[in-house]
Amino acid sequence: MLAQVGKPAPDFRLQSTKDATSARNLGKEIALSDYRGKWLIFFFYPLDFTFVCPTEITALSDRYDEIKELDAEVLGCSTDSVHSHWAWLNTPRDKNGIAGTKYPLVADFTKEVARAYGVLDESSGAAQRGLFIIDPDGVLRYAVVTADNVGRSVEETLRVLQALQAGGLCPAEWKPGQALLKVG
Repeated sequence: MLAQVGKPAPDFRLQSTKDATSARNLGKEIALSDYRGKWLIFFFYPLDFTFVCPTEITALSDRYDEIKELDAEVLGCSTDSVHSHWAWLNTPRDKNGIAGTKYPLVADFTKEVARAYGVLDESSGAAQRGLFIIDPDGVLRYAVVTADNVGRSVEETLRVLQALQAGGLCPAEWKPGQALLKVG
């Protein structure tokens, strides 16, 4: 099943960096079902140790407390191994690392999940930049895929999340606190 807005998000169970304190206890599995009851910002990025990717990962991490206040979680994913994720998480930010990231990364080493979400670049084996917002019932509510050289906006992601949570018709440029459209 391919990801489609308005339909249940493709399920997954992947090795992660969650709760890891050393390379020895890496690989705790995370499943989509672990996020039932919460909103999930699930995003794919091309590769560890690249250049645009750490800017997105750390930008989301820097706003993680705001995201949690919105009853949402964040989960990052690439086709790299959980060991590569761990090495990158232990590399300082000033050395192109993502040390201090507040949410887990999962490893889609088999590429099945990236394929299910429609972001796998079959020629390179890497994921494209895809961001998905999944509601508390596991339904995909938002999907965007961008060119690899363009980082995503955390501000826009938060705006969309809040618009989805508002539960009504949100016009273009809607911001939290503004009125929803009224029909009729």
